[in-house]
Amino acid sequence: MAFKIHNLKDNDNVVIKGQLGGFTVIEYKEDLSINTLSEAQTNFYMNQANMRKKQLMIELNNSEIMMSAGAMQYMIGNIDITTGIKSVGGLMRNLVSSTVTGTSAIKPHYKGTGTILLETTYKHIWLIDVDNDHIVFEDGMFLASEGTLELGVSARKTISSAVLGNEGMFNLSAKGRGILALEAPIPSEEAVIVELQNDVLKVDGSFALMWSNSLNFTVEKSGKSLMGSAASGEGLVNVYRGTGMVWLAPLMYNSVGRPATS
Repeated sequence: MAFKIHNLKDNDNVVIKGQLGGFTVIEYKEDLSINTLSEAQTNFYMNQANMRKKQLMIELNNSEIMMSAGAMQYMIGNIDITTGIKSVGGLMRNLVSSTVTGTSAIKPHYKGTGTILLETTYKHIWLIDVDNDHIVFEDGMFLASEGTLELGVSARKTISSAVLGNEGMFNLSAKGRGILALEAPIPSEEAVIVELQNDVLKVDGSFALMWSNSLNFTVEKSGKSLMGSAASGEGLVNVYRGTGMVWLAPLMYNSVGRPATS
């Protein structure tokens, strides 16, 4: 490569939070671009709450990645951008996928040799090595992935699972081998990973961020009877049954603002 990037990885204000293949997560210790007292106060409290800007850097070496539309901040090098759509049928599949999952129909493909920097975010960036697996993740989490991964749509097994469980009927999924970057509401070190071997996990709320596509998802009463469910105070719970893994966010607030531990 004929270029060098100065004052990024070698910046005293930058910490490398994670690296996998050509994917690197950088975090800025402080936001130094502050011009007003209100910005200074906001920045102080955000730092106290461990809310710091993060950025995904992707280095390509004659390789290809997919990215969420509009996520790029800048890129350097000999990199071509395409839609990744090779036919009218492919466009129709993407349009259907975007409609049912609420994501963009076009996920740009970047191919070549160079470096791409994505927009900064206060959310947490997870780097996942998908090794001949098929995983499903919550809507809005997809950030980027290697071109070797196949992005698809995973449907709920039953309509009741979506309606009663306060979930959508469809979610994005990644299948095959390659690196997947997700934008998550919690840091990866806070996620609890439950590995099931022909067993059952019941979750009271939308605290599962990612799970194996092999698991059967349903919504069921927490007790064996309506009276038992009422007595437990839980009512309906999301149930993951079979063999696979589930990534839980135990400290994440749910839609009504209460933590999972309450």
